[in-house]
Amino acid sequence: MKLVLATGNKGKLREFKQMCEVEITPFSELLGEFDIEETGKTFAENALIKARTIYEKLGDDYLVISDDSGISLPILDGAPGIYSARYAQEDIKDRAVTDKDNLYKLINAVKAKGLKRTPAYYTAAIAIVSKYGEYVVHGWMHGDVIDEARGDKGFGYDPMFIPDGFDKTLGELDDEIKKKISHRGQALELAKPIIKMLKDK
Repeated sequence: MKLVLATGNKGKLREFKQMCEVEITPFSELLGEFDIEETGKTFAENALIKARTIYEKLGDDYLVISDDSGISLPILDGAPGIYSARYAQEDIKDRAVTDKDNLYKLINAVKAKGLKRTPAYYTAAIAIVSKYGEYVVHGWMHGDVIDEARGDKGFGYDPMFIPDGFDKTLGELDDEIKKKISHRGQALELAKPIIKMLKDK
């Protein structure tokens, strides 16, 4: 079975290609670019929605992987959470929201609380959909967010997130370190044996 990634996010695609030990194709190369509406109430539900949508269009010869992930701040009652990718949407009406829009909205939300630093965590849910059924695994990464952006590596909220045990943001850390500690890396380690089992069937 061919492995397809149900995302249009170039940052996620790059991370999956770095972490996966098998060939993986973005769905856009097979189906063209289009948006999938994420109507779930959890990361797992949204990951499944994306994977199912692509699987239904491609059929039984494909194994579809999807990730839904985001950052949550207890001080903000868990926001932005599942809305991480569209956190700044309500503030921007005339164009698509960018990673920087979301990043600086969250920085400003932290500043508005009068904080320089506060606990946060990333969640990643990876869904795997094939003719053999559906699976979902999770990974987490805990740390703190700060009230500024540091570093130009990674994507999304990485420049403001300092993982536990480090003094640099994910925007400053090397990809190899991030791969070992990231929420997506943790979830992918759990997904790999499932992917191998399904591909070998």
